Amino acid sequence: MNLSTDRPAGGYRWTIVALLFFATTINYLDRQVIGLLKPALEDEFTWTETDYSRIVMAFSASYALGLLLFGRLIDRIGSKMGYVISIIVWSIAAILHATARSTFGFGAMRALLGLGEAGNFPAAIKSVAEWFPKKERALATGIFNSGANIGAVVAPIMVPWILGSYGWEEAFIITGAIGFIWLAFWWFIYEVPARQKRLSQAEFQYIHSDNEPEVAAGESISWGRLFSIRQTWAFILGKFLTDPIWWFFLFWLPSYFSTTFNLDLKKPSLPLVVVYTATTIGSIGGGYLSGYFIKRGWPVFRARKISMLIFAIAVVPITLAQFATGIWEAVALISLAAAAHQAWSANIFTTASDMFPKRAVSSVVGIGGMAGSIGGILFPILVGSLLDSYKEAGNLTGGYNLLFIICGCAYLIAWGMMHLFAPRMEPVQLESHEPEPVA
Repeated sequence: MNLSTDRPAGGYRWTIVALLFFATTINYLDRQVIGLLKPALEDEFTWTETDYSRIVMAFSASYALGLLLFGRLIDRIGSKMGYVISIIVWSIAAILHATARSTFGFGAMRALLGLGEAGNFPAAIKSVAEWFPKKERALATGIFNSGANIGAVVAPIMVPWILGSYGWEEAFIITGAIGFIWLAFWWFIYEVPARQKRLSQAEFQYIHSDNEPEVAAGESISWGRLFSIRQTWAFILGKFLTDPIWWFFLFWLPSYFSTTFNLDLKKPSLPLVVVYTATTIGSIGGGYLSGYFIKRGWPVFRARKISMLIFAIAVVPITLAQFATGIWEAVALISLAAAAHQAWSANIFTTASDMFPKRAVSSVVGIGGMAGSIGGILFPILVGSLLDSYKEAGNLTGGYNLLFIICGCAYLIAWGMMHLFAPRMEPVQLESHEPEPVA
C-alpha cells in the first residue's frame, strides 16, 4: 500500500507537542518564581544586586553542567526516561527552596533546580526530531517553546497572589508540585513512534518522510567527535551569544520595571504579562515563518537563515528603551525584543535537528545549551556589578539602558558567527570516519 507523505495524516504527533508545551511551561514557571519574589527576599535576607547575581550564577553554572550531562544521557536512555528523571529532580528542587534560610541556601537550591531543569530542552528537541519531519519541526518547536512564555505569563499573576495570601515559602511549594501532575501524563502517553500503538501507519510514514531512520536509545556519538564538527560550533556560538539575553529578560525585568517605573510586584503585573504574551506570539510565529518558506520551495538552510536574520534585526529597537518616558513605551520595545528572541530560539533549536541525525540531536542540544548557560554565568557578573555601580551613583536606570544596548547587538553578531561556521547548514554525515574541519 503506497501512502502519500505530501499531506499530514493523523494528528497524534500534536499530542506529543502538547505534552512538551506543558512541560516547558512548568519549567519556566519554576525558574521565574525567584525573580518575582526578589524584592520580598531582598528585604528578608538583605541581598545586594551582587548577591542576587551570584544566586542566578549558581543556577546558570549547574544548568550548564546539566545540559551537557542530560544531552548525553537522553541520547543513551531515550527521551521518555530522560524527561522523567529531569522533572523529578527539578520539581523536588523547586519545592526545597521553601526550606532555604540564607543566601547560600538559595544558591544551593538554585543549583539543584538548574541541574534538573537542564533536561527539558534536550529531551523536547529530541522528541520533536523523533515525531516530526523537518518541514514541521520549527513550528512544533515554536509551539512547545512558547510554553516558556506561558510560564512567564502565569508566574506574574500566580506568584504575587500566593505571596500576598500565604507567603514566599508557599509560592515555591505550590509551583514546584505541579511538575508531578505532568509526570503522570507523560508516563502513560509518550512513546517513540515505532512503539506507539495509538499512531496510524499513515502518520508514521508522514513523520518519516525525510527518510531519516528511527534510532533506538543507546545509539550516541562521542563528545570529541561532535566538537570536531563546524556545524556544532555554529550552534554553540549562536546559543552562547543569545541565551544570556533571555535569562536577563527573565530574571531582571521584574526588578527593572519595579525600580524604573515603580511597578508593585506584590500585585499581578500587567506589563510583565504583556511582555511574555508577546513572546508566545513570537515563538509560534517564528516557527511558522521558516516552515512557510520551506513549503514555498525554499531550501531548509535558506528558510532558517533568512528567518533568523529577520528576528535578529527585530531585537535592535530595544536599544531605544533608554528614551522611553513611560512604562508602556518600554513594554512595547521590550516585548518586540523578547518576542524576536523566542522566534530566534524556535529556529536555532531546529537547526540542530536540520544538521545532525536523530541519534546525535540531544547531545548537540546539550552542548549548545551548555554554551548558552556559560554565557548565562558570565553575563550576570556584568549585570550585577554594573547595576550595583550605577545604583551607587544614583542612576540605576542608566545601568539598564547600557544592558539594553548590549541586548540589541547580540543577535546580529550571533547570526554572523553562525553563518561563518555553517553558511549552508550542510547535514552532518556522522558515519564518516574522518571528522569535518572546524573551520
